[in-house]
Amino acid sequence: MSAGKVGVGVIGAGVISTEYLTNLTSFPDLDVRFVADIDEARAKAQAEKFGIAGSGSVADLLADDDIEIVVNLTLPKVHVEVALQILDAGKHVWSEKPFALDRVSGTALLAAAHEKGLRVATAPDTFLGAGIQSARRLVENGTIGAPLTALTLMQSPGPESWHPNPDFLFQEGAGPLFDIGPYYLTALVQLFGPVARVSAVASKAKESRVIGSGPRAGEEFAVTVPTHVSALYEFESGQTAQSIFSFDSKLGRTQFEVAGVEGTLVVPDPNTFQGDLIVHGADGIETLPATGSTSSRGTGVVELARAIRAGVPERASGEQAYHVLDVMVSTIEAGLAGAPVDVQSTVQVAPALPGDWDPRAATLGQAAE
Repeated sequence: MSAGKVGVGVIGAGVISTEYLTNLTSFPDLDVRFVADIDEARAKAQAEKFGIAGSGSVADLLADDDIEIVVNLTLPKVHVEVALQILDAGKHVWSEKPFALDRVSGTALLAAAHEKGLRVATAPDTFLGAGIQSARRLVENGTIGAPLTALTLMQSPGPESWHPNPDFLFQEGAGPLFDIGPYYLTALVQLFGPVARVSAVASKAKESRVIGSGPRAGEEFAVTVPTHVSALYEFESGQTAQSIFSFDSKLGRTQFEVAGVEGTLVVPDPNTFQGDLIVHGADGIETLPATGSTSSRGTGVVELARAIRAGVPERASGEQAYHVLDVMVSTIEAGLAGAPVDVQSTVQVAPALPGDWDPRAATLGQAAE
């Protein structure tokens, strides 16, 4: 297909699929055709809930020639394995974060996509929302003068108190850095460009935690990754950012500030698509509403679909996701080594979205007869 709506399939019918399917089925430029899961009954239930015609196995989904983009909502440890299967079937990939767990598999995934002329776009797509896009426009318009530094905080006691199956969030591919870090680091890259060097410390408060709710409440599980990471990022453009990612704080809070020569901008939570912006300047404090899209997860799939049809690069690119992965891996390495680590990858940041960009608009029409 080369015109009209873009056919979409979803692999993974777990908790996050509900938010994705709620949005994907409401975007007129997409045709959601199939839900697949290792648990085919669960896939069928999600498909029926959202009025999707097809459900079943991954093999069945990949055999559908009318599906062009496959949304990969599997566990982080199999993101690359599943993405490679999707590419082998000749389809583009939209993957939940993280892009990969290590540089070798991430590089292999990019190489496979390049070889096949396909795309591997990756969450988070929150940076496409009104909050981060408005922040970017304010910074680029000189509202706070030349940007100098950023401060980001993500502190919480951890998700084991409310998540019914939190084990994977404390194992390889997760922890506060790999689970929440992509939102903050992607937003920082959008505002400052690629990261050049990182210094960090990392620690783990407990060797095990206890599930606090659901059918497994009271069950103990092992913690195998750092649960508190504090980092200093140096960007190619000369700016710096101090960031904390923690599951070890009883005081839950988020903060994102960008300080410039003329003022400081408080940016909305990068794990959301909206929120007011607060400018602290010489004339006092001004609150500005965000402008742009407030659609939720799955927005990047629409942006990818339109980019495919237009033959232009997508904004939530695999290259950007790989750079963020490289930064996260470098952060852990710096924490273990107790010394700065140079980030080897780089990325060219795509232009900001127009303020009137709307994922809920019908822009692709119908498929050509």
